[in-house]
Amino acid sequence: MTYALAVLLATGLLVYSVLGIATTPEQDVQRLPRPVWLLLVVLLPVAGPLAWLTAGRPARTTPARSGTGGPSAGSGRRGRPAPSPPDDDEAFLRSLRARAEEQRRRAEREGGGDGEAGAPER
Repeated sequence: MTYALAVLLATGLLVYSVLGIATTPEQDVQRLPRPVWLLLVVLLPVAGPLAWLTAGRPARTTPARSGTGGPSAGSGRRGRPAPSPPDDDEAFLRSLRARAEEQRRRAEREGGGDGEAGAPER
């Protein structure tokens, strides 16, 4: 039973590593070329996958979970810039101010100038 579990674990590790090598972009593979990693993983069924997982796989970057939406938020995505929070985008804020001003003017025209005509009741 223990032997079967060890074989199953080694096979799972082998399959996981081969799929990881196959799906990792060539420029992200570290230390050795992809074909060499595949040979190591297949020829050394336990040591090869462990070497890939510790030394060949690209480093994972995890986004900060501080809730502030700082520059590291979303940086775990490869090839794409990290999104910035809307309140840091000056063009977005300008468009919001212009929209609010337009709504204010429209409310004043329709409501007789008291400034509260378009405000929702609470």
